[in-house]
Amino acid sequence: MTNDQTNKSTGTTEESPHNIAAEMAVLGAILYDNNNFTRVDGLLLDTDFYAPANREIFRVARELIQKGRVADGVTLKERFDNDGNFSEIGGARYLTSLLDASAFGPEILDYAHLIRDMAIRRELIDVGATMIHSATKGAAEVDGVGQIEAAEKALYDLAERGTSQGGFVTFQDAILESVENATLAYQRSGGLAGISTGLDDLDHKLGGLHRSDLMILAGRPSMGKTALATNIAYNVAKACVREKQPDNSYKSIEGGVVGFYSLEMSSEQLAGRILADVSEVPSDKIRRGDMDERDFEKLKRAAKEIERLPLFIDDTGGISISQLAARARRLQRTEGLDLLVIDYLQLVTTANSKGDNRVQEVSQITMSLKALAKELDIPVIALSQLSRKVEERDDKRPQLSDLRESGSIEQDADMVLFVFRESYYLERQEPDEADENFLAWKERMEAKAGKAEVIVSKQRHGPIGKVELAFNPARVRFGNLAPEYRSMDDDE
Repeated sequence: MTNDQTNKSTGTTEESPHNIAAEMAVLGAILYDNNNFTRVDGLLLDTDFYAPANREIFRVARELIQKGRVADGVTLKERFDNDGNFSEIGGARYLTSLLDASAFGPEILDYAHLIRDMAIRRELIDVGATMIHSATKGAAEVDGVGQIEAAEKALYDLAERGTSQGGFVTFQDAILESVENATLAYQRSGGLAGISTGLDDLDHKLGGLHRSDLMILAGRPSMGKTALATNIAYNVAKACVREKQPDNSYKSIEGGVVGFYSLEMSSEQLAGRILADVSEVPSDKIRRGDMDERDFEKLKRAAKEIERLPLFIDDTGGISISQLAARARRLQRTEGLDLLVIDYLQLVTTANSKGDNRVQEVSQITMSLKALAKELDIPVIALSQLSRKVEERDDKRPQLSDLRESGSIEQDADMVLFVFRESYYLERQEPDEADENFLAWKERMEAKAGKAEVIVSKQRHGPIGKVELAFNPARVRFGNLAPEYRSMDDDE
């Protein structure tokens, strides 16, 4: 990093943002009392200091303190003498001037934040210069879109620096966080630690949608996996209640802001599904325009009700995992983001996707989605196709081995859920009324009509089993099943 920047419009050289007095005040405070180092450790890096001497003094002081040694004028003189760099940092006179400039009390942190702010400004200038260089003289293999993604990632990393410190936490801190989550679950209606799906029995089985979890929601075509994901997204957005925080940001205390990647359907089609659900006007009637005045009024009321929901849809086809992650980060920074839904996994691509090894590509995608869930600290729901092996069995209920490119999906997911509607298969097996099996088929069909199963085949932190839900094909809606309609063999 250079200490000055050239203004191309004037041809003059401008100094980069810095504050030497703040740097000297923080260094002096550390040399005066090494306990002050713990107050700025993790907030400041040695590269945050503008003056090369200050940068080197902070680096050496940190090294001495972390080794359990005292860092003061005497030990620093000894260290720099041995390295032959004592004169380069200004000698004894400069170390004395640091002590004279030392900050005391709360202002140490204020000065540290000022140093960091100046460093971020300098890095912004560097990011801008890199963008200009890439755009004018960059490598041919990186196109304009790729350069935008790289710049956006650099800016995001810069913005996130210091907002969440990594590394080890004490067991006491981990226990406190666990107790806080349990307290939230105890205080919330229904006892949920995570975000409610709006489906009571599913919430009971999962405990809600948990931060940093990757959930895979899979099913064969026409089982309703997109409908279920859409219902959950709508329920979460509808329940959203946000509270202003002391730093003027907003935090969701109920429900949440939802980002929905609709890679198969257009945003208009997805919105149409939700509109059909809320208005109670069948989606096929909306599509054909076969509505009377009463239906149309219901449609308008529903549109007015849901138009301001914090539900954001991206229907870009063939989106790459890096684009997907970049846009999710941007949405979280600009609008907030509490739940991300991807419909569906197999339509996401990698940056250098060639289709030669799709299993390896899907592995990279699922690993990236799990990393994104942890990075943004939100639940991510990714829909997935199932292989045709399901159709070859008498029992059509899906299993983990039915996941396409199953190894990596099953491994990276915290939860794997399958959507299964037996009525779909029964409809296609209807015997002739004269057939001796017709009455048995009819009885079975009546028992399964309007029902769907969500099979929880993997749950890292909870039980597996089956949850029955109501399903209304006309409204493309999943709902809570009344107790009297539940199967006797349903999981508790």
